[in-house]
Amino acid sequence: MPDSFQNVTFVGDGAMATVLALLLESRGLNVTVWGPTAENVAEVIQTRENRRYLPGHRLPDSIRLTASDSSCFRNADLIVSAIPTQYVRSVWERLAPHLPEGESVPVVSVAKGIEKGTILRPTQIIGDVIEKVSRGQGAEGTSESADSSSQAPKPPSPQVPSLASLSGPSVADELAKCLPATVAAASEDTEFAARLQTTFTTQWFRVYTNPDLVGVELAGALKNVIALAAGILDGLQAGNNAKSALLSRGLAEITRLGVAMGATPETFFGLTGVGDLATTCFSPTGRNRTAGELLGKGKKLDQILEDIPGVVEGVPTTKAVVDLAQKHNVEMPITQAVNQVLFENLDPLDAISNLMSREPKTERVG
Repeated sequence: MPDSFQNVTFVGDGAMATVLALLLESRGLNVTVWGPTAENVAEVIQTRENRRYLPGHRLPDSIRLTASDSSCFRNADLIVSAIPTQYVRSVWERLAPHLPEGESVPVVSVAKGIEKGTILRPTQIIGDVIEKVSRGQGAEGTSESADSSSQAPKPPSPQVPSLASLSGPSVADELAKCLPATVAAASEDTEFAARLQTTFTTQWFRVYTNPDLVGVELAGALKNVIALAAGILDGLQAGNNAKSALLSRGLAEITRLGVAMGATPETFFGLTGVGDLATTCFSPTGRNRTAGELLGKGKKLDQILEDIPGVVEGVPTTKAVVDLAQKHNVEMPITQAVNQVLFENLDPLDAISNLMSREPKTERVG
């Protein structure tokens, strides 16, 4: 087995960052958790508990907590990006200038979503930002200086690192209790994926490797859209027959889009596909399923998003997936229905009726 990483910085201080930090600390690694808000970080330092996102679990004193942009990557040989997808760009634009100069520290993302507007996956966003920093460009991709000859020589910029996604059926509150879970480390850099496997594997947390980074990230993002639909069915008390059918046809949609974008079909029938989809659609604590259930019960989206702590990734991702489907000419009726419920005031009952009354077809997956 390859060597484990030893010095890990988490970008983000939510539930998944916290629980994975606890996991790595228990393995004797040096762990730093960076949070974007000094006030929140100070509270966690004082209480040694992330009461907002993972209450009831103490953070050992050995975990370094910080809101310092300039020092958060000190000695890091691995970075875990645990920022909700729609905030990945702004956070990395803030932190990328502080990456070690002339070095390339690998980054693994645990976010599950697609960025609105750009329709980029989380690792693509991170790579895009770091590449712009390495070229001496600002957030908008424009050169900071038209005449570099008049400038003093700059030290080497950080290079675009190896990128990966750690994804699969992994509800944070279950991980915090050390309940058995299995995920995949996906990267085009197979050596990096293997080191992640060594770093994160424990007796209760099993990690596989997968070279299909595109498929793993798409599966993780799209299952949140289907989870919203599953929650809507729960809110309408539509029954288990309807929910099982939704998962089956939702998986078909996910696979069709993934294959059209170059992913491997088998990925969607593994841990990060059907495995994560099932957990997200049935977990009573999942934010996406819960949001959908409240929609099915007649609550308004704005109120739901205000009441649920944390980010409901499936909501903005739905818009992005509609754009991806259009770009790649892929039919995704469930996603379209969720988009209409979320943003076009379609009644959930009418959405189900529309799906059930579609033209009869031969079943196919992918």
